[in-house]
Amino acid sequence: MRLNRRLFLLGGGAAAAAVLAERTFARPRAPDAALPVDVSARPIDHLSVTDRGRSRFGDLLFRGGLDLRSPDSRFGGFSSLWRSADGRRIVSVADNAQWLTARVQTADGRLSGLSDAMLAPLRAADGRPLGRTKYYDTESLAIADGVAFVGIERRHAVMRFAWEADGVQARAWPVPLPREIRDGIESLPDNHGLEAIGVAPRHSPLAGALVAIAERARKHDRPTRGFILTGPRKGEFSVRRTNGYDVSDLAFLPSGDMLLLERQFSLFEGFRVRLRRVAAGAVKPDVEIDGAVVFESDASQEIDNMEGLAVHREDGTAVLTLISDNNFSPLQRTLLLEFALS
Repeated sequence: MRLNRRLFLLGGGAAAAAVLAERTFARPRAPDAALPVDVSARPIDHLSVTDRGRSRFGDLLFRGGLDLRSPDSRFGGFSSLWRSADGRRIVSVADNAQWLTARVQTADGRLSGLSDAMLAPLRAADGRPLGRTKYYDTESLAIADGVAFVGIERRHAVMRFAWEADGVQARAWPVPLPREIRDGIESLPDNHGLEAIGVAPRHSPLAGALVAIAERARKHDRPTRGFILTGPRKGEFSVRRTNGYDVSDLAFLPSGDMLLLERQFSLFEGFRVRLRRVAAGAVKPDVEIDGAVVFESDASQEIDNMEGLAVHREDGTAVLTLISDNNFSPLQRTLLLEFALS
């Protein structure tokens, strides 16, 4: 592919593709049962198309990435990400209520592919595929202490799954919430619900609390809404928004600081992604939080609709992994990108 065509696809061409995808490509139904899926991977050795020797971007060091493909049309739509403490396994939830589980392959310290990949339906409490219920739009994921938490849009809710015990066979049970928090979540806009969810470290000021943030709760750049769902600081807070960025995921660093993954879309520039770092003690009820920008992409970089963020440690370094949601469109890509946080 010639450079000018690649830049077109990364910029305005990607934007046009995204618009067409949104209007044309329907979500496929999740499989009725767990099934293996073939996944091929094209290595991404350089984040910047125009400056291939560059590896540092803001506070991040690019470690490599993958462009993931599958002949199965159900592979895609991944809007969240979890990575195991040793970095060897990933779990994602797609927005058609299906799980992706896989082993991460590396070569010479860089991502090289996925193996043992599997798709499976999320299951409701009665065992039915969750995609056939009113809770079909699954958007966010966190796994901690053997429990998976999934944020759901449109019928706004948070479900818990006994992940360690049952894996993909686990069934959904609502997370019990105080009335005022439940009412706040249920009042979110239809398609701008809990895109981000995470569990704070136990030693942090949030003391292991489950935290969720809405993609965009108000018009324009007005602050969005966040919720501390459990723990001693339960309540609602606000998140400052700027430059048209929407919240798409969150993850906690071992220090307790919170990373916010944000995305922006325009017809002229396509997708952009931004990461902000929020101090550990800043998240509390009845405040508006902000954070320092640690990374912001531009149109020359291998970026798509980045929606999922995971953090694990490797030799004392925080490793960030991002995944993109291709909207089940052949015009977009499923990217897995890895960075080290300096």
